Amino acid sequence: MSSQAGLSRRRVPNQSTSSTTLDDSNPSHDSRNGTTPTTPNHTNSQSHSHAGSAFRGGGGIAYDPRDLDTDEEDSKGGKLPRLTIMEEVLLLGLKDKQGYLSFWNDNISYALRGCILIELALRRRIALVKDPNRRRLAISERLVEVLSDKITGETILDEALKMMKAQEGPDCERMSVGSWIDLMSGETWNLMKISFQLKQVRERLLKGLVDKGVLRTEKRNFLLFDMATHPVADVRTKDGIVDRVVNMLTATTTTIPERALDKEGTQCRVMRAVCLVCSAYAASVLDNAFGRLTYEDREAAFSRCDEIMTEFSSWPLGSGSGSTNLRRANRIAVGGGSSGVTGREIVIGLVQEVKKESSSDSEEDLGFELIAGVLEVLSKLDSLL
Repeated sequence: MSSQAGLSRRRVPNQSTSSTTLDDSNPSHDSRNGTTPTTPNHTNSQSHSHAGSAFRGGGGIAYDPRDLDTDEEDSKGGKLPRLTIMEEVLLLGLKDKQGYLSFWNDNISYALRGCILIELALRRRIALVKDPNRRRLAISERLVEVLSDKITGETILDEALKMMKAQEGPDCERMSVGSWIDLMSGETWNLMKISFQLKQVRERLLKGLVDKGVLRTEKRNFLLFDMATHPVADVRTKDGIVDRVVNMLTATTTTIPERALDKEGTQCRVMRAVCLVCSAYAASVLDNAFGRLTYEDREAAFSRCDEIMTEFSSWPLGSGSGSTNLRRANRIAVGGGSSGVTGREIVIGLVQEVKKESSSDSEEDLGFELIAGVLEVLSKLDSLL
């Protein structure tokens, strides 16, 4: 009888059964006190003790409420966007109706690994090691450390973050920005580190976009074999990304157009816009976004992107104005130069806006410094491949 009563207490939804069993198990309670016992609200207490489990609301999916707590994200500059930078770059390179990437694009896989580091840095999960001696090294050779190993909810980001955290053990040594991108891309001759490679990144990102309702899955026949393709299902989402890229690279004023940025309140939305155009440039997918532009505007937009890449792949930000690429393009104004504002002035205005988003002193933001290191690696992507 006692064991049956114990089982009855665990039946949270059946409140009447639980209360009856408790009364029956204590028949002397009324006679001693002479009062009518009050039945405690076990449903409320159990719902709190089982918060986030399958008991709450009768749902069948268990979860940890701490994983859904967005207070930490809100305190770090705003809400996270719907899509990650990796997904946005992948969407720019995807053919809308065919649902696959160009077979001749060798850059996108390597660039996506760099975008993983950028996204983790923007979410304040990783940064560079704070060591004054780091300035003696090239920015891409500076060491990376994990600030927080809290899960992000994105499978690929969490997998990369777990690898980085494991590398900070007592018998391990931290690795640099360039080393992490190489290892996650499988660009290594060291067989002991081949396990660091992130496999099937493009396929996993595409499936994630299907889960988010942006793409759909179809099967397409390619002569000798069938292949799963992912045509665009939510055209408005991709058009929004294309509009942001085009408006960023065709602006004619030093003020950043609102249409070039993500929604108001998005975390680091100016820096995200910069990382998007630079990563898309390195991944060779900007051609797909410039389909509506004239030849002159396309060339001016590519020159503007070259300037942005030069300024943001150096540290401190804005210190790369002496490079050959910038001297070649710094007098080009988008749209034929009718506004009289040079590309150099527009990029400097962009640098100032990004510095305002810095979490601390702009020259000591180790997260943004890491992003500059990633962009420095991506700016040399053609020579690396």
